[in-house]
Amino acid sequence: MAKTSKTNSGKSARARKAANLRLIVQIFFFALIALVAVNHALEEAGKAIPVLSSASLHAICPFGGVVSVYQFITAGTFVRKIHSASFILMWIVFALALFLGPVFCGWVCPFGSIQEWFGKLGKKIFRRRYNRLIPYKYDRILRYLRYLMLGWAVYMTAVTGTLVFADIDPYFALFNFWTSEVAIGGLIILTAVLVLSLAVERPFCKYACPYGALLGVFNLFRIFKVRRNTSTCINCKACDRSCPMNIPVSTSGAVRHHQCISCLKCTSEQVCPVENTVELTTIKLETLAEEAAS
Repeated sequence: MAKTSKTNSGKSARARKAANLRLIVQIFFFALIALVAVNHALEEAGKAIPVLSSASLHAICPFGGVVSVYQFITAGTFVRKIHSASFILMWIVFALALFLGPVFCGWVCPFGSIQEWFGKLGKKIFRRRYNRLIPYKYDRILRYLRYLMLGWAVYMTAVTGTLVFADIDPYFALFNFWTSEVAIGGLIILTAVLVLSLAVERPFCKYACPYGALLGVFNLFRIFKVRRNTSTCINCKACDRSCPMNIPVSTSGAVRHHQCISCLKCTSEQVCPVENTVELTTIKLETLAEEAAS
């Protein structure tokens, strides 16, 4: 009994450490983007902080590189407000996604993080009903809306040569709501998303984010996948309950769902009670178990 208690205590400590690491990364990037946004506003007033970038959020957003691809190929120029840094960041995020999936969504994106933080309050309000309020038959259809948003944003930007998505972008509105650059549409959508986050975890990520839609495709062929060892799985469904994107991890051998954000909340390091059962790896866990046994 004492050995089991000690094992559980050690596992809990590792789970807290993994969760805290992710939270620290999220806070760091949220603070960094907030500072960049504030510094951009200060620069326009002639009071910029020298050590910080004075670029706008559009200029350093990797999705800006995606919507500028057509104009760059056809005209060799960027869409207005987009900087070459967006292209560089775009390729960096793509490279990460090729190996680890949409870690940008689960660890870096400040707008995803704030939805998640609002959700902590929502869990206290709705308790077990939180993130389970939308019936599955509607939820599974709504999740494909973000691909329509991706197609619309890329097409309209290519046709008009302007960032049409900027007028309704809640991410941009979040960090610029006090400035005159934000359109009323962006503020309305930002408010709606934050309110909805009290009932549904990461609603914008699930149903509307065009960049999340694109990165989600990498889950089909990413090198490191979240894998479940079917031989040691006890079917407790702790992995399912912990997943912010409502992915049925307990029925997957390898998670290839287009909405996985690589948050790793489902793994044996965090919620799975059985060691080496849900892991991020390139090799089938059954193979690793057989090798260990031999």
